[in-house]
Amino acid sequence: MNKAQLVESIAIKAGVSKKEAEDVLQALEDLVIERLKDRKEVTLTGFGTFSARVRHARKGVNPQKPSERIDIPEVVVPKFKAGKTLKDALKK
Repeated sequence: MNKAQLVESIAIKAGVSKKEAEDVLQALEDLVIERLKDRKEVTLTGFGTFSARVRHARKGVNPQKPSERIDIPEVVVPKFKAGKTLKDALKK
């Protein structure tokens, strides 16, 4: 399912226009991104938790020259942990 299909499904399920559903989805995306940039969590009870985690700097291997070692810098990455309701729904 892509974003357009998701917007259409939300509009049908919520009984709102596609434009309203798209606006709400865009607002959710913006808020989650904003919170993660500030290294804060977003928890949707039962669904899951979005958080930002630091992947520490490490040594790697250059795939073009396997004998050459390279430094991989520290980076912040998004993480999602599924909630109980989502996990239980997938088990059935």
